[in-house]
Amino acid sequence: MAVAILLGGCATVPTQQTLVSIVINVDGKQIPVDIPPGSSVQTALDTAGITLDLLDKVNPPAGNVITDISLVTVTRVREELEIRDVVIPFEHQTVRNEALPEGQTMLIQPGENGQRQDTYRHLFEDDSQTAETLVRSQVIKEARPEIIMIGVRSPFSSIAIQGKIAYLSSGNIWLMEGATGNRRPVVTTSDVDGHVLSMSADGKWLLLTRKLKDNQPNIINSLWLARTDLKTETLIDLHINNVINAAGFIPGKDVTFTFSTVESRATAPGWQSNNDLQLLRINNSGEIVGGKEIVPVNSGGVFGWWGTRYVWSPDGERLAYARPDSIGLVDADTGETTELMRVTPFQTRGDWAWVPAIGWSPDHRSLYFTNHDPDPAAATPEQSQRFNISVMVPRQGLSLEIVPETGMFAYPAPSSWLDESNYLVAYLQAVFPGQSETSRTRLIVMDRDGSNRRVIFPPEGSQPLEPQQTIWSPVSDDNIPQKLAVVYQGNIWFVDPYTGQSQQITGDGLVSLLTWR
Repeated sequence: MAVAILLGGCATVPTQQTLVSIVINVDGKQIPVDIPPGSSVQTALDTAGITLDLLDKVNPPAGNVITDISLVTVTRVREELEIRDVVIPFEHQTVRNEALPEGQTMLIQPGENGQRQDTYRHLFEDDSQTAETLVRSQVIKEARPEIIMIGVRSPFSSIAIQGKIAYLSSGNIWLMEGATGNRRPVVTTSDVDGHVLSMSADGKWLLLTRKLKDNQPNIINSLWLARTDLKTETLIDLHINNVINAAGFIPGKDVTFTFSTVESRATAPGWQSNNDLQLLRINNSGEIVGGKEIVPVNSGGVFGWWGTRYVWSPDGERLAYARPDSIGLVDADTGETTELMRVTPFQTRGDWAWVPAIGWSPDHRSLYFTNHDPDPAAATPEQSQRFNISVMVPRQGLSLEIVPETGMFAYPAPSSWLDESNYLVAYLQAVFPGQSETSRTRLIVMDRDGSNRRVIFPPEGSQPLEPQQTIWSPVSDDNIPQKLAVVYQGNIWFVDPYTGQSQQITGDGLVSLLTWR
């Protein structure tokens, strides 16, 4: 009995005979290790001085208890990231254009390959690749399609026009002169961005903006001149950058134009307006021979980051401005501004601002404009969806609403004199005035006092117009009836303001902007 108690109270000390022997296969070697029974695989690795990296594999797993295991295998796992530059081939596109002779082709935009960076993850086990996975694909440069214009027979009859029409189509500018069938390209760089397109009173010069592909990050576009009266394409760089709107030739002054600038910004809409107005004069060769600052850089009032609209009177002697919060006059000599009325700024809740459209009467005495009405049902005056057309006589301080509920994009456009005392006013009526931010419109013509309103385009049952500034034809010396020009579904249309009869002029569906002098 005493012997049994003595034996039971003595602890067993591990000996060589009680240790478990295993072999660890790692890094091309076989390492023998002796560990106590019941130890984990991790204990065996620690005993052997083997360190595991994050991706390494162990078989059996490191947390398992060693029982009848005699071999532990460690597989070294690593990953490598590889970036591959991939060329994105450009597409080939063709567009039909009735301005070119049938069958003739013209390259209007050269193709340019894009670039993409693909990032691959390579997985290696004991230096042998076992997997390749695409983990990221980033387009560094979009491919630019090659666009070839093919001449087709025009299905539309040529009609006589007064003056010249310049229009923007697929980044190029075309000119009609004398008749709508007489067309030729004057700018074929495929990079005209449409922010500015203005023609001098004599029709010899075009003012335009181009978005050059090698522009620096802080340059949005640049201002250029183009000749329209030469057989060869003639472009002149004015070395003026970042012109978004409020640029054009002064009526009646063939060689003088004004423009406003912005500063580039990384955030939407991409710019911060300077709200300035600069004037430049050019000679017959397009060289700048003089200029001045009319309006210095300023904040532009509420929502002034969007910009100020500047509009010259038809005789080029008076200058009006419109901001999101006011309408007024500018003294072109001193730059002094005179506010004529306050406008309730419209809260767009987006990265743009609504600016009242303004148009001078042919006698330079009245201003037609889009006004923002209050709405008792709106939460705040700024959220009101009610807009009207009003007319103002600045010298008398009078303002009168003449058309209610037009929508915000009415763009009132007075015509030239019809006789000694009458003229018409064209404007756009929103189909859904309470939702005019997204509504399409119909073209309406009225008498100067707002009476005799009539819808003239598009025909009943047709899709309405996108909002735009409508254009009146110049005064004719050849008894050519005055017309209105609009861009409808990508084509130029002429509309008779009296009968509403319309005529399609272009058919390729690529026109986005026009000017007529």
